[in-house]
Amino acid sequence: MLATIGVLFALAQAKHVVVIGLDGTSPGALAHARTPAINALKARGASTMHARGVMPTVSSPNWASMIMGAGPEQHGVTSNKWELDQAPFPPIAKGSGGMFPTMFGVLREQQPKAVIGVFHDWDGFARLLEKTAPDVMQHPDGADLTVQRAVAFIKERKPTLTFLHLDHVDHAGHTSGHGSKEYYEAASKADVLIGKVVEALEQAGMLNSTVIIVTADHGGVGKGHGGESLAELEIPWIIAGPAVIAGVELKSPVNTYDTASTVLYVLGVKQPAVWIAKPVMEAFGK
Repeated sequence: MLATIGVLFALAQAKHVVVIGLDGTSPGALAHARTPAINALKARGASTMHARGVMPTVSSPNWASMIMGAGPEQHGVTSNKWELDQAPFPPIAKGSGGMFPTMFGVLREQQPKAVIGVFHDWDGFARLLEKTAPDVMQHPDGADLTVQRAVAFIKERKPTLTFLHLDHVDHAGHTSGHGSKEYYEAASKADVLIGKVVEALEQAGMLNSTVIIVTADHGGVGKGHGGESLAELEIPWIIAGPAVIAGVELKSPVNTYDTASTVLYVLGVKQPAVWIAKPVMEAFGK
């Protein structure tokens, strides 16, 4: 009972969530790269290198699933060619914006005063969420500027939810190959950028009240992805912050759509009944 009360108190201290999505970053990339910032998050939080994305292992279905709490069969985003008005089949339900509900739209509906920022290095990300949900949604040019804009937003607005999409690791995989020196160097750069976000949270006095999630959409093989191998399907999933048990290697299955559910759980928001996701409760000792 006392342990439960402690978790609830810590969750009450979590006022902010930051999700950092690393496009095309496999668990192997983090294993071979220099990642002191990510290692520090793992040490004070919970993680697994065996979380899974969805099929097909391409960006749009996986980013959609991550923020929509469901898979392609539910939300209807089945390929990188998907557009809201040109979908192969409709979603099983629609929320605000005439699309399957995302964590941004649900948060906006239940907490109208929430401050939400989305900073995406890949321009295609914007079409996957409700346009009116974020206070700020920007597509900067490159990973460095994406983090720079997000850091400024964090310091100025102390947002409820901040989402960063970084694309440079995926670019390295396509250009030089997954498993190449350049691919691992790109993952090391991602770690440096993550460190800047953590530093900004500390400078803003938010670190002790912020849950940070670091994950990816898919991995890769050779210079591509989209197949059915574990190298393409498995993704890292790391969470740290108030109420998260320190140093835990998660044993229960984690799917990319559980990210959305976990975000809403931390912020005290009820998830839509049409979602199939569940919060990663093992991370909170439950």
